[in-house]
Amino acid sequence: MKQVLFLSLIAVCGFFISGSVSAQDAEIEEVVVKGKVLQSDQVNALKTPTPIINVPQSLTIVTDEEMLEKGMRSIGDIIRYTPGVNTSQGEGHRDAVVFRGVRSTADFFQDGARDDVQYYRSLYNVEQVEILRGPNALLFGRGGTGGALNRVSKKAMVGDDFRTVNVGMDSFGAFDLAADINMDMGDTMALRINVHSDTLENHRDYYEGDRLGFNPTLRMKLSSDTTLDLSYEHIDHERFIDRGIPTANNVPVKDFAGIVFGDKDNNIHTVEASVFRATVSHVFSDTRKGNLSMTSSSFEKMYQNTYAASHTAGSGVVTMDGYHDPTERDNFILSGSLVNELTIGNTTHTVLAGFESIETENSNFRFNTYWTSKDCSASGYDQESFNISDPMDFTVTAGGAPTSVEYTNPCSLKSSTETDISVTSFFIQDQVDVTDNLILVLGGRHDTFDVTVDDIKNGTSAAREDSEFSPRMGLIYKPRDAVSVYYSYSESFAPRSGEQYKKLTGGSPGSGETLRPDYFENTEVGVKVDLTSDLSLTAAYFDSKADKAGYDGSSAEYIVERGLEVNGMELELKGRVNDKLDLTLGLSNIIDAKNGSKDAREVPETTASMWANVSVNPKLGWAVGVMHQGDSLIKDGGTQMLPAYTRVDAALYYMLSDDFRLQLNMENLTDKLYFPHSHSTHQVSVGRERNVRLSLTRSF
Repeated sequence: MKQVLFLSLIAVCGFFISGSVSAQDAEIEEVVVKGKVLQSDQVNALKTPTPIINVPQSLTIVTDEEMLEKGMRSIGDIIRYTPGVNTSQGEGHRDAVVFRGVRSTADFFQDGARDDVQYYRSLYNVEQVEILRGPNALLFGRGGTGGALNRVSKKAMVGDDFRTVNVGMDSFGAFDLAADINMDMGDTMALRINVHSDTLENHRDYYEGDRLGFNPTLRMKLSSDTTLDLSYEHIDHERFIDRGIPTANNVPVKDFAGIVFGDKDNNIHTVEASVFRATVSHVFSDTRKGNLSMTSSSFEKMYQNTYAASHTAGSGVVTMDGYHDPTERDNFILSGSLVNELTIGNTTHTVLAGFESIETENSNFRFNTYWTSKDCSASGYDQESFNISDPMDFTVTAGGAPTSVEYTNPCSLKSSTETDISVTSFFIQDQVDVTDNLILVLGGRHDTFDVTVDDIKNGTSAAREDSEFSPRMGLIYKPRDAVSVYYSYSESFAPRSGEQYKKLTGGSPGSGETLRPDYFENTEVGVKVDLTSDLSLTAAYFDSKADKAGYDGSSAEYIVERGLEVNGMELELKGRVNDKLDLTLGLSNIIDAKNGSKDAREVPETTASMWANVSVNPKLGWAVGVMHQGDSLIKDGGTQMLPAYTRVDAALYYMLSDDFRLQLNMENLTDKLYFPHSHSTHQVSVGRERNVRLSLTRSF
């Protein structure tokens, strides 16, 4: 019934709005503006510069101005104010997003190129963040099974000189400094340098960290029609890993909210990386443009930790587990695309054709923890039980025996793998303006995914090659220029080697070598309305399904197992209401979410958010934000729940001068105890307590 009502609502909205939008609104030009089109510099996630109203898919764009206004310091901060997505814990060392019920740590992109190493991404050099919902391999190849998050990098700007410095400190003691310097170097060249340094603190004991990022970019106008962008980024991060607290009686134990269940000296995550990017853009004519882009990256990351593995209510005892896990990954990505506008008869075709080639070398190994009170040759050596105390004491077991933890004892080596991946992709899309009111989008992508995993520990090797075609189709009806009603269908796939390519078990039926990829498909219908040139409304109903490959148990035959099925509704209102009020409203309602026959984890039935920014006068403004997340399961089909919560944020800013901004951001104003996500049954994150951040931004 909910589906029928919502589809009716979309149709009615489209009908009434199409009849009520004034002639002035109907003549709104579809210009390229930051926040209104995917990547304003036209090197973008959609490959072609596309106004949001012409995209047959739910998406949200958050600009750098919004991040500053709302005090957003991380990808997680952005997600909390975005409908259709929510955060996952990511084991305390990585960005993790739940796109419409699909959990992902790999569907991240930068300037349209894959960025799937697991770490917390900084925002200091980001122009805008684009969050697309629904599977779409045409844009991203394998993965992108529930959606994708693309960061648009700041690039040098020819003909402009500016410098911006932002410095901030919060009540936890965290300190951050960021600088953005653009230097015009003549009529054809500009250099831009973005740099940031963060000292991390929060409300949890032992938590600390440091982040450093340095990103110079160079733009050269090789001719009036050709532009070259070069970028180098150095990343150096270190932080404490906090895996959260146990549950009892199916909910997080509030009495444990102040206890850190981790090794205070050795729960640590580090990442160092060098990323080089080069993009050449050439305008052949008024109707033809080409892009060629190269990304070369080298990552070294490590995380090691202990965490609560089990706990029985009232026992006063917790069992600890852990591991040491380093990864080295080198990526080389080459992609190119050509956009050509053609007129055939009475129709206009915007044809996109392109390719992508990815070469990845990945080396990973994992040691289980080894507790010296155990026999490393016996099972269970990686777990030990301790009395719960504040702080935790991991030197004496619950039975009174002395112990200590070792992270890299040779006897506790669990796995060691080296992986080579080669991906070759070709894609084509045709956006057909059938009439002034009707747009048809048809396209597809062919991926050849070749992976070899060498199991160093066991001396074996496994390989698999998949060739997959993923279609995309969209139909957009525009009764007015400012209104679109759309239908879309898209597909994607996930290879057997998983998000991080660590495993492809070989040698037996039903193994990774034998089974085909998992397939994902999404059907969506919605309406988008530019109520004014500065205020837009989007409403959508979606139905997503996953088909997983299984094994029949007796032969090498496939069986198809129904995987995750999610359907629901999303609503977003965003923009400037009047000269005094900017408003963002988001609402997501999940009608049904199943993983096979089980209720799916980490899928709240309802999430809602609101951010209202009020300009009192040209110098003074204030804002209030409210976010709500409903109950959600910690485990598929389980009984443990993350309780619903509502959090209130606020902001106050004052312009000391035209180029000097003083800002106060207040998070969790009511000091609510809440639990935003959990990696597993006894690893529930404790939400941040009330926090006040003071920042100064100076432009000159």
